[in-house]
Amino acid sequence: MLLTSVTPTGRFLVGCHKPSYCVTNLRERTYISDLGIGPDGSPIPNTVNFPAGDVAVTAARAIYEIRNALPFRGCSYIDSGWADARRVDPGMIGIYHSAMPSFRALLGRHCSPAAAQAILQELPRSLSYTLAQTSTDPEELMWLAKSCCRFQFNDNGVPTGLQYVERSGRFHADIDDFELFETIANNPHLPDVYKTVMVLRPGVQGGSEIVGDFQQDTTEVFEYLRSNSYIPWGHYAANFAHTAIRYRIADLSAADMEGVRHLYYQRIYTVVAQSLGVGHAVRQRALSAEELEDLRRKIVSVVANREGVSRLPATLWGWNFGYDFSGSGYRLHASHQMIHQQYAVVPETVTGVDGELLASFSCGDMVADVIKQYRESHQSDFFTDYLHCLAENTRTDGQPGERSLVVWQDENVLLFVPKAQVSQWELQLMVTADGESGAIGNVIEAGTPVRRSLDTGILKAQQVLAGLGATMVSSIEYSKRIGLHNGQRLLYAFLPKLPWSMGAFSEAQARFILGHYPEDFARACREQFGNREKLKNDVEKD
Repeated sequence: MLLTSVTPTGRFLVGCHKPSYCVTNLRERTYISDLGIGPDGSPIPNTVNFPAGDVAVTAARAIYEIRNALPFRGCSYIDSGWADARRVDPGMIGIYHSAMPSFRALLGRHCSPAAAQAILQELPRSLSYTLAQTSTDPEELMWLAKSCCRFQFNDNGVPTGLQYVERSGRFHADIDDFELFETIANNPHLPDVYKTVMVLRPGVQGGSEIVGDFQQDTTEVFEYLRSNSYIPWGHYAANFAHTAIRYRIADLSAADMEGVRHLYYQRIYTVVAQSLGVGHAVRQRALSAEELEDLRRKIVSVVANREGVSRLPATLWGWNFGYDFSGSGYRLHASHQMIHQQYAVVPETVTGVDGELLASFSCGDMVADVIKQYRESHQSDFFTDYLHCLAENTRTDGQPGERSLVVWQDENVLLFVPKAQVSQWELQLMVTADGESGAIGNVIEAGTPVRRSLDTGILKAQQVLAGLGATMVSSIEYSKRIGLHNGQRLLYAFLPKLPWSMGAFSEAQARFILGHYPEDFARACREQFGNREKLKNDVEKD
């Protein structure tokens, strides 16, 4: 049996636990003591922690259990005690960041500037990491930078490069503490000239070749080849250039998103076209929008005539936005803050160590498996029913109020809150338009209007999450194998990391604990757009 919340009836399946049970008391020892005193000076004992007999739990608050639409993504549990409060006040859904006071200014009130700088440069590493991550004072960030690496300066004291040392016949930047160096360079408040010298200038982070670029007005993006990659066949990264520094979503424009996504489409189309023997004459320049669409159509035509091929290549796309490093030495997200996206073409097969031919993994294949199993179980199309369930959604708690899960939509795509979220603030973007051969399941099948809608939807998703206070978001693409026709729709998931929900044993078991109803989170997201009357979606109320 396929365990999914989607049904052919247009209703999501939602379980509701109403706990009531008795617990046998097996405790042998009792330690009664006072915890402190109350306002009137009377003692506060801990007697409630040591019941005399068995414990009866009656009328405990409801816990809602919702299996993910895609079964391989587990199950969500909503605690009604937390969620009811957010239903009454959706403004509780948010992260509120307080400004970090300047440690340099604090020191300056007690000692000379020279002494303050000396103290900053001799802080214990844990304090240096915390300050490097959280400081909003450009001056103290520059002081910290000078404490962990050697700069080259011009006559005006402006950094023009790093000093290098030779080790084993190779030149390396003279850095004392790489983690501290990276964390300082990833702080948006560090002056741009230092960011450029430390991590942004082409070549400063290594020898990866730049094999593509996009330039339009104030937007400039480089495409780096990561040839020796943790992705075994290599991958590409679209990084904003040192001439277009983008550390925050608020700095990201529609043209910027068009740039990074253009490089993605261009590279995928080029790689797939070459694998199919579809030539193109473009070298050492970007393809125009018209050339890109022409190449896409050639690929679609060739793929349509391939017969007897069961495994075809797939796309891989991901975006880790946001960098964080804790004082305890744990990197909490991403390798660098500068906005960048990564992508590759997943091959059809991989050769086994014993010479056998194996199917190469793509996460979109798991969606294809769900579609197949759903059809076998219900004799119905999964994505047709999923869209029906989203359109007919009712509130999880059965109460009157907002019921829509839609955040934004146009004629081609739908940005929505999944009924079961695997991140407390997960959003998803689905292509709802059809192409020449049915449901659009990958970017090869997405024509120019659909690609524009995807770019807009991805930007809006990030803007909504940033508006709520999210600073670390992982985004992934679930794509269909190129040439496969199974009704699979292209799907993106946006997964923020929240301060109180970084992942623990529950998440390791694919059990995701939530403190809000998805309908209320969708409302909070919509309100990030400002004037609700201008939204294209009329949100129905029960």
